[in-house]
Amino acid sequence: MGEKIHIKDKDIVVPGALLAEGLEYLPSGRAFRDGENIYAATIGLISVKGRVIKVIPLAGKYSPKRGDVIIAKINGFGKFGWNLEIDSPYKIDLNVGEISMNYVDLKNSKLADYFKIGDYVFGEITDISESGYISLSAKRRPYRKLLGGNIIKVGPTKIPRIIGKQGSMIKTLKDLSGCEILIGQNGLAWIKGDAEKEAKVAKAIKLIEKESHLSGLTEKVKAMLEEKN
Repeated sequence: MGEKIHIKDKDIVVPGALLAEGLEYLPSGRAFRDGENIYAATIGLISVKGRVIKVIPLAGKYSPKRGDVIIAKINGFGKFGWNLEIDSPYKIDLNVGEISMNYVDLKNSKLADYFKIGDYVFGEITDISESGYISLSAKRRPYRKLLGGNIIKVGPTKIPRIIGKQGSMIKTLKDLSGCEILIGQNGLAWIKGDAEKEAKVAKAIKLIEKESHLSGLTEKVKAMLEEKN
């Protein structure tokens, strides 16, 4: 069978779409090989780099991995820490020993002195057990309790586009707004700054989410942030 590619970079494909024929091409992401052909496993955006054909999902739930940086919401108390919500079916906890490099003495303080229900924390997933139990750590900078600011929700699959290549898009958002911005791989973004600038950044992030597969996005984001009210 001859080598043939049926798509091009930044195409949108549907599940089952034939992407390429021949063994010279390599599937990546949500692309898979069946015999000598490569197909799409989901609705997604095509990335072609050399012989590697990748399908990047356009939608989907967050699937946690060790080392992921996330934003989580405190939704309950345990015996030695807090129960968290990360918009995922997995159970996740933050142990009191993972909130500070210093010893936390619960004999002279209580959990609510550090985090209350509804608070948000920026941290890193350190372990996932076979039963799906997740451990989070927030004791080393930049991980911490998030004070003030606003939280917005975006599709987890769009996070790489919001961050950009080597952090280029998130740098643009920060530089042009002057806001503090943290992005969780679970699809939550924290924005803190002047109220007007916060609103512009939130609008820009939603634009990136909506048009992540289109070219010229950086220029649109810059124009939005630089627009005078």
